[in-house]
Amino acid sequence: MTIHPTAIVDKDAEIGKDVEIGPYCIIEGGTQIGDGTKLLQNVYVARGTTIGKSCQIHMNAIIGHEPQDIAFGNKPSFLKIGDRNIIRELVTIHRGTGEGSSTVIGDDNFFMAVCHIAHNCNIGNKIVVCNNSLLAGHVEVGDMAFISGNCVVHQFVRIGRLTMVSGSARLSKDVPPYMVAEHTNFVASYNIVGLRRAGFGPKLREDIKKAFTILYRSELNIKTAAERIESEFDSPELKHFVEFIRASGMRGICSFRTRRAIEV
Repeated sequence: MTIHPTAIVDKDAEIGKDVEIGPYCIIEGGTQIGDGTKLLQNVYVARGTTIGKSCQIHMNAIIGHEPQDIAFGNKPSFLKIGDRNIIRELVTIHRGTGEGSSTVIGDDNFFMAVCHIAHNCNIGNKIVVCNNSLLAGHVEVGDMAFISGNCVVHQFVRIGRLTMVSGSARLSKDVPPYMVAEHTNFVASYNIVGLRRAGFGPKLREDIKKAFTILYRSELNIKTAAERIESEFDSPELKHFVEFIRASGMRGICSFRTRRAIEV
């Protein structure tokens, strides 16, 4: 364990093996930092935060501070960060707002500079959140999603597994798994590049393409489209797709519009 002499580490903080804490970092009590994690200069880790193993947290990041929520009652809440996450400069990740609640970050994620993860978000694994993107409270992001720069995501929105959210998108509706979302609540296509990179075979990619066509280009309503997809495909991936759509409730899912139509 290496702690720079200018760092302030509370005696009640639990620091793992081979942790590096850089200049002017502040680690409050009631925190845990896992083995091999490295904190660069001026990182602030607030009470109630657990950070897993082998993470990298870069300059001026603020981790686990109070939520930006006027309903916050200053009751104990938590931030739980998994292993091997990279958190770049000036990122802010806040703890839960309700008493005993948590913001949860999985493993192997990459948060680029100046992005914000608000209270009670639930972030999966192997996700990229690019520069300046903002996730409001209670947002859920599925595994291997890619959120491009300058995106804004409304509270309680769900972004499905293996989605691609294009730069500067504005989302107040759910994005189904495997889709490409852009502009304001629009799906433009399915995420063929992401599916290939994730190792989805040709048959499964073709089935996802057909499911996309049924949902967005068949003129069926969402309920009927989901029933048809469920009846025609039995892979776990398409079952997950249907379950996600059905769980959207009042918020609903993004609608379809071609990129050309958006530009016009």
